[in-house]
Amino acid sequence: MQIRLRKADDRHVPRPGSARGPSARGVEELLRNGVVVIDKPMGPTSHQVTSWVREMLGASKAAHGGTLDPRATGVLPVGVGVAVRAMDSMHHGTKEYVGVMKIHGNFDEKRVKELFEEFVGEIIQTPPVRSAVKRAPRTRRIHSLAMIETSGRNVLFRVDCEAGTYIRSLCVDVGDALGVGAHLQDLRRVRAGVIGEERAVTLHDLKDALEEHAQGDSTGLKDMLNPMEVLFEHMHNVEIKDSAVDAICHGADLATPGIVSLDDSIARDDTIVMMTMSGEGVGLGKALMSSSEMMSRSEGLAAKTTRVFMPAGTYEKGWTSGRG
Repeated sequence: MQIRLRKADDRHVPRPGSARGPSARGVEELLRNGVVVIDKPMGPTSHQVTSWVREMLGASKAAHGGTLDPRATGVLPVGVGVAVRAMDSMHHGTKEYVGVMKIHGNFDEKRVKELFEEFVGEIIQTPPVRSAVKRAPRTRRIHSLAMIETSGRNVLFRVDCEAGTYIRSLCVDVGDALGVGAHLQDLRRVRAGVIGEERAVTLHDLKDALEEHAQGDSTGLKDMLNPMEVLFEHMHNVEIKDSAVDAICHGADLATPGIVSLDDSIARDDTIVMMTMSGEGVGLGKALMSSSEMMSRSEGLAAKTTRVFMPAGTYEKGWTSGRG
């Protein structure tokens, strides 16, 4: 659990008449700039599902938070509008899957469990032939890999891993280590970052909710639409002053005087998300200091801005680059 550190002389004083926080956004705004978590069905590609969501919501653009193979099902966050800029944040979290691995010969359950333990940690993978990236060796981290049960030559397993891990390749590698071969039979993503399958809705449910919304009942649709900030719940958070927001929106780096509070576990080079005191996502940055350094220093650059979500001009200009 991360602890929040707050500078003693900084308090959030709400802006008169302001309702900018994520919880204050209405359905129409979320339809333009929000996130819907789709329970992807088997068959279509992630790109096809994303395109359907964009058309259904009437959005100008959309993007998803991590490709699932056509045969895979489960959690597929889809962002529209401004939220498209934030979808890359999903690459900084872990993902959890439940899958069925088909082993090509007789096997000993104890040996499979032992191999699963050996695959926990950093592994080197080559993406499968049918993948969206170049087939070059890459390092990924497996946080946990456990057998749930077996039936014949089928092994039901659960894996918690770094984003970008190829579970299909993982099953092939396990089969090679067993000496009999194996392949991935079925796969379901049950979590992306901290977004679990309990938040996911089917395409049919989304369509029904949109029809009810058109008839004047937005209750169901409001429950399905999430503010962009749901994408940042798994990330290191740095809360910044209102006076610093517009400079960040213009690409300025974050200086220590602009910080109000932050997570206590930030290390140099970590990716952070910069948030307003109302809980709005401003942008991503690369930490140039640790949490303790950010809190103790009265000047200096705390983070390099790498991605901006919030449009410039959303907040009034309150500082100049390099000053808090």
